[in-house]
Amino acid sequence: MSDLTIYPAQLTEMSVAQLEALPPDQLAEVQHNLEQLQDWTKQARAKLDTALVRRFGELERAARADSGKDFGTVHFSDGPLRVTADQPKRVSWDQPQLAAIAQRIAASGERVEDYLDVEFSVPESRFNNWPTALRSQFEAARTVKPGKPSFRLTFTQEA
Repeated sequence: MSDLTIYPAQLTEMSVAQLEALPPDQLAEVQHNLEQLQDWTKQARAKLDTALVRRFGELERAARADSGKDFGTVHFSDGPLRVTADQPKRVSWDQPQLAAIAQRIAASGERVEDYLDVEFSVPESRFNNWPTALRSQFEAARTVKPGKPSFRLTFTQEA
């Protein structure tokens, strides 16, 4: 599969029905090439992101210090280039501490839901290993939906 038979421009112009009707070797080629492109894009993006941090990191830190912002968007210039740098805020909460706070809220007679978003879940591996009697108590609260299907194309030895 070193020679392309379907080029990117052709692929973008093809309908879903045309893709579906491709012969097996071309269908496998398209999937293989897209997977390679995805891997290449991911590696190139990581390399570029690292280069941008190295090139603009000091300017970004100075712009953040000047604006008094630890997070969010700052703008600065590097010669003729206007750079917009965004540093998102990622918050995580200590679950045992939140559970203790929730217990204190409930013990005081207030509704925990007024202060915290509460979501219960059961890992599927645990659910499947429970005895039938326990599992039956939870089944009414469980909804199973299909995920997005995926297909991996490989050729058999005969091909």
